[in-house]
Amino acid sequence: MVNVNDLKPGLTISQEGNIYEVIKAEHQKPGKGAAIVKTKLRNLRTGSIAEYTFGGGTKVATAHISKKAMKFLYKDGSTYHFMNMEDFEQIELVEDQIKEQVKYLKDDMEVYITFYENEMLGLDLPEKVDYKITKTEPAIKGNTATNATKDAIVETGMLVRVPLFIEEGEEIIVSTRDGKYLSLIHI
Repeated sequence: MVNVNDLKPGLTISQEGNIYEVIKAEHQKPGKGAAIVKTKLRNLRTGSIAEYTFGGGTKVATAHISKKAMKFLYKDGSTYHFMNMEDFEQIELVEDQIKEQVKYLKDDMEVYITFYENEMLGLDLPEKVDYKITKTEPAIKGNTATNATKDAIVETGMLVRVPLFIEEGEEIIVSTRDGKYLSLIHI
Protein backbone atom coordinates (compact mmCIF):
# COMPACT_ATOMS: atom_id res chain seq x y z
CA MET A 1 0.00 0.00 0.00
CA VAL A 2 1.12 3.53 -0.74
CA ASN A 3 -0.25 6.84 0.47
CA VAL A 4 -1.72 8.89 -2.43
CA ASN A 5 0.41 11.82 -1.25
CA ASP A 6 3.44 9.76 -2.36
CA LEU A 7 2.16 9.04 -5.90
CA LYS A 8 4.55 10.09 -8.65
CA PRO A 9 4.88 9.45 -12.41
CA GLY A 10 6.00 5.93 -13.28
CA LEU A 11 4.57 4.29 -10.14
CA THR A 12 2.14 1.42 -10.80
CA ILE A 13 -0.98 0.94 -8.69
CA SER A 14 -4.01 -1.35 -8.56
CA GLN A 15 -7.34 0.50 -8.49
CA GLU A 16 -10.85 -0.97 -8.93
CA GLY A 17 -9.47 -4.20 -10.40
CA ASN A 18 -7.28 -2.45 -12.98
CA ILE A 19 -3.53 -1.92 -13.17
CA TYR A 20 -2.48 1.69 -13.76
CA GLU A 21 0.73 3.59 -14.30
CA VAL A 22 0.72 7.08 -12.78
CA ILE A 23 1.23 9.72 -15.48
CA LYS A 24 0.56 12.75 -13.31
CA ALA A 25 -0.25 13.36 -9.63
CA GLU A 26 -1.18 16.85 -8.46
CA HIS A 27 -1.66 17.71 -4.80
CA GLN A 28 -4.28 20.38 -4.12
CA LYS A 29 -5.38 22.08 -0.93
CA PRO A 30 -8.67 23.87 -1.47
CA GLY A 31 -9.46 26.90 0.69
CA LYS A 32 -11.89 24.86 2.76
CA GLY A 33 -11.85 21.16 3.36
CA ALA A 34 -9.25 18.41 3.20
CA ALA A 35 -6.40 18.14 0.70
CA ILE A 36 -6.98 16.07 -2.45
CA VAL A 37 -4.73 14.39 -5.02
CA LYS A 38 -5.80 14.60 -8.68
CA THR A 39 -4.21 11.91 -10.84
CA LYS A 40 -3.98 10.97 -14.48
CA LEU A 41 -3.48 7.21 -14.88
CA ARG A 42 -2.78 4.92 -17.87
CA ASN A 43 -4.53 1.53 -17.79
CA LEU A 44 -1.76 -0.99 -18.53
CA ARG A 45 -4.24 -3.53 -19.90
CA THR A 46 -6.09 -1.28 -22.34
CA GLY A 47 -3.85 1.77 -22.75
CA SER A 48 -6.74 4.11 -21.95
CA ILE A 49 -6.25 7.18 -19.75
CA ALA A 50 -8.35 7.71 -16.61
CA GLU A 51 -8.49 10.55 -14.11
CA TYR A 52 -9.04 9.86 -10.42
CA THR A 53 -9.32 12.22 -7.48
CA PHE A 54 -8.32 10.82 -4.10
CA GLY A 55 -8.78 12.29 -0.65
CA GLY A 56 -5.47 13.22 0.99
CA GLY A 57 -4.05 10.42 3.12
CA THR A 58 -5.94 7.67 1.24
CA LYS A 59 -3.96 4.50 0.61
CA VAL A 60 -3.90 2.57 -2.68
CA ALA A 61 -2.39 -0.81 -3.49
CA THR A 62 0.85 -0.86 -5.44
CA ALA A 63 1.12 -3.20 -8.41
CA HIS A 64 4.48 -4.87 -8.82
CA ILE A 65 5.28 -5.00 -12.52
CA SER A 66 8.15 -7.08 -13.85
CA LYS A 67 9.87 -6.72 -17.20
CA LYS A 68 11.63 -9.52 -19.01
CA ALA A 69 14.17 -8.94 -21.77
CA MET A 70 13.00 -10.86 -24.83
CA LYS A 71 14.17 -11.25 -28.40
CA PHE A 72 11.64 -11.25 -31.24
CA LEU A 73 12.28 -14.43 -33.23
CA TYR A 74 9.65 -14.69 -35.97
CA LYS A 75 6.02 -14.34 -36.99
CA ASP A 76 3.90 -17.39 -37.79
CA GLY A 77 0.51 -16.26 -39.15
CA SER A 78 -0.88 -13.99 -36.46
CA THR A 79 1.36 -15.44 -33.73
CA TYR A 80 4.59 -13.73 -32.71
CA HIS A 81 7.37 -15.75 -31.10
CA PHE A 82 9.73 -14.29 -28.47
CA MET A 83 12.61 -15.81 -26.51
CA ASN A 84 13.57 -14.93 -22.94
CA MET A 85 17.18 -13.68 -23.04
CA GLU A 86 18.06 -15.25 -19.69
CA ASP A 87 16.62 -18.78 -19.70
CA PHE A 88 15.86 -19.17 -23.46
CA GLU A 89 12.21 -19.99 -22.72
CA GLN A 90 9.96 -19.06 -25.65
CA ILE A 91 6.57 -17.40 -25.45
CA GLU A 92 3.96 -16.71 -28.09
CA LEU A 93 1.83 -13.58 -28.33
CA VAL A 94 -1.10 -13.20 -30.70
CA GLU A 95 -1.41 -10.09 -32.82
CA ASP A 96 -4.40 -8.79 -30.81
CA GLN A 97 -2.19 -8.53 -27.70
CA ILE A 98 0.43 -6.33 -29.40
CA LYS A 99 -1.44 -4.88 -32.39
CA GLU A 100 0.00 -1.36 -31.99
CA GLN A 101 3.61 -2.58 -31.86
CA VAL A 102 3.71 -5.26 -34.59
CA LYS A 103 4.61 -2.81 -37.36
CA TYR A 104 7.87 -2.00 -35.53
CA LEU A 105 8.99 -5.61 -34.93
CA LYS A 106 11.91 -6.94 -36.92
CA ASP A 107 13.84 -10.20 -36.51
CA ASP A 108 16.23 -10.37 -33.55
CA MET A 109 14.90 -7.10 -32.07
CA GLU A 110 15.33 -6.91 -28.30
CA VAL A 111 12.19 -5.82 -26.44
CA TYR A 112 10.82 -5.96 -22.89
CA ILE A 113 7.58 -7.74 -22.10
CA THR A 114 5.85 -6.44 -18.97
CA PHE A 115 4.03 -8.76 -16.58
CA TYR A 116 1.73 -8.31 -13.60
CA GLU A 117 1.92 -11.57 -11.66
CA ASN A 118 1.51 -14.09 -14.54
CA GLU A 119 -0.48 -11.77 -16.82
CA MET A 120 1.28 -10.29 -19.85
CA LEU A 121 0.45 -6.57 -19.98
CA GLY A 122 2.39 -5.27 -22.92
CA LEU A 123 5.45 -4.92 -25.04
CA ASP A 124 8.03 -2.17 -24.53
CA LEU A 125 9.95 -1.37 -27.68
CA PRO A 126 13.25 0.49 -27.91
CA GLU A 127 12.60 4.23 -28.26
CA LYS A 128 14.37 4.40 -31.64
CA VAL A 129 14.86 1.66 -34.23
CA ASP A 130 16.83 1.61 -37.46
CA TYR A 131 15.18 0.30 -40.62
CA LYS A 132 16.27 -0.20 -44.20
CA ILE A 133 14.19 1.54 -46.88
CA THR A 134 12.86 -1.13 -49.25
CA LYS A 135 10.70 1.05 -51.48
CA THR A 136 10.42 4.78 -52.19
CA GLU A 137 10.40 7.18 -55.10
CA PRO A 138 13.82 8.23 -56.44
CA ALA A 139 15.64 11.01 -54.58
CA ILE A 140 15.01 14.56 -55.79
CA LYS A 141 18.05 16.83 -55.75
CA GLY A 142 17.73 20.44 -54.75
CA ASN A 143 14.67 20.01 -52.50
CA THR A 144 16.54 19.59 -49.23
CA ALA A 145 15.81 23.13 -48.01
CA THR A 146 12.09 22.52 -47.57
CA ASN A 147 10.27 20.23 -45.16
CA ALA A 148 8.68 18.28 -48.03
CA THR A 149 8.36 14.54 -47.46
CA LYS A 150 7.48 11.43 -49.42
CA ASP A 151 6.28 7.91 -48.58
CA ALA A 152 8.81 5.15 -47.93
CA ILE A 153 8.29 1.51 -47.05
CA VAL A 154 10.73 -0.03 -44.56
CA GLU A 155 11.75 -3.66 -44.16
CA THR A 156 8.82 -4.46 -41.83
CA GLY A 157 6.28 -3.14 -44.36
CA MET A 158 5.58 -0.01 -42.31
CA LEU A 159 4.96 3.27 -44.16
CA VAL A 160 7.12 6.19 -42.98
CA ARG A 161 7.15 9.77 -44.26
CA VAL A 162 10.76 10.69 -45.09
CA PRO A 163 12.55 13.72 -46.59
CA LEU A 164 12.75 13.85 -50.39
CA PHE A 165 16.51 13.07 -50.50
CA ILE A 166 16.13 9.59 -48.94
CA GLU A 167 16.74 6.71 -51.38
CA GLU A 168 15.98 2.98 -51.48
CA GLY A 169 18.54 0.90 -49.61
CA GLU A 170 19.40 3.63 -47.12
CA GLU A 171 18.92 3.11 -43.40
CA ILE A 172 16.90 5.50 -41.27
CA ILE A 173 16.06 5.86 -37.59
CA VAL A 174 12.35 5.84 -36.68
CA SER A 175 10.68 6.70 -33.36
CA THR A 176 8.55 3.85 -31.99
CA ARG A 177 6.47 6.38 -30.01
CA ASP A 178 4.87 7.95 -33.09
CA GLY A 179 6.32 6.17 -36.16
CA LYS A 180 8.05 9.31 -37.40
CA TYR A 181 11.35 9.58 -39.25
CA LEU A 182 14.13 10.90 -37.01
CA SER A 183 17.33 10.75 -39.07
CA LEU A 184 19.37 9.07 -41.77
CA ILE A 185 22.07 6.62 -40.68
CA HIS A 186 25.35 7.68 -42.25
CA ILE A 187 27.61 4.74 -42.94
